[in-house]
Amino acid sequence: MAATSSPAVLSGLGSSFLGGKRTQILFSSNAFVGARTAGSSSSQKKFFVAAAAAAAKPKKSWLPGVRGGGNFVDPEWLDGSLPGDYGFDPLGLGKDPAFLKWYREAELIHGRWAMAAVVGIFVGQAWSGIPWFEAGADPSAIAPFSFGSLLGTQLILMGWVESKRWVDFFNPESQSVEWATPWSRTSENFANATGDQGYPGGKFFDPLGLAGKIQNGVYIPDGEKLERLKLAEIKHARIAMLAMLIFYFEAGQGKTPLGALGL
Repeated sequence: MAATSSPAVLSGLGSSFLGGKRTQILFSSNAFVGARTAGSSSSQKKFFVAAAAAAAKPKKSWLPGVRGGGNFVDPEWLDGSLPGDYGFDPLGLGKDPAFLKWYREAELIHGRWAMAAVVGIFVGQAWSGIPWFEAGADPSAIAPFSFGSLLGTQLILMGWVESKRWVDFFNPESQSVEWATPWSRTSENFANATGDQGYPGGKFFDPLGLAGKIQNGVYIPDGEKLERLKLAEIKHARIAMLAMLIFYFEAGQGKTPLGALGL
């Protein structure tokens, strides 16, 4: 697929904060191939084997009952290699490979937050009996901090973490250094152990070894398990985001998820 990134995007992402020219190189059409070929020979073999396997599998469609081509049903810029890729992109948001990579990263982050929020909403209301959209204003709510202190702390801590994630997206492995993890002297715990953007793995992010194992203190990812978990995660993430959208509509009517279920 011959596609190039938008010049406006490349120039806008060329700041020194994001790595300047290196950022532009990463977002060029050849960056994705270069990023893969820059690794070891073993990682190259794994990548080409995975790519060949993905190419051999028939593409799945989000409208399996509709036959025929066309970008609405079978977009040519989606090849089925991404976990959970069923060819759904009616607005053509993923035509540019740079934007496609960023949208997948955004989908992952929003989906993970949505999954945590759905669980928190159910557990919080079941525990306290207070609707989730009124919990912060309830007089009996446990609030050891003022709203201003809580908001300021959240902006500082989340802003710092999210800025690191943003920079690491454009300059992979740039944040797994000692100064970037001042509380730990083992910066390798925060490095990307799987080699896939958005799936760091490792001893810190996969302590239960669900997608790998630890041998002699070194985390070794399991490609087959990782791919299976990627698909499961993106499916659950999408359901959670839809659930949150429903929760918002319910809240606008003064209803809660548990109330809608009659609980």
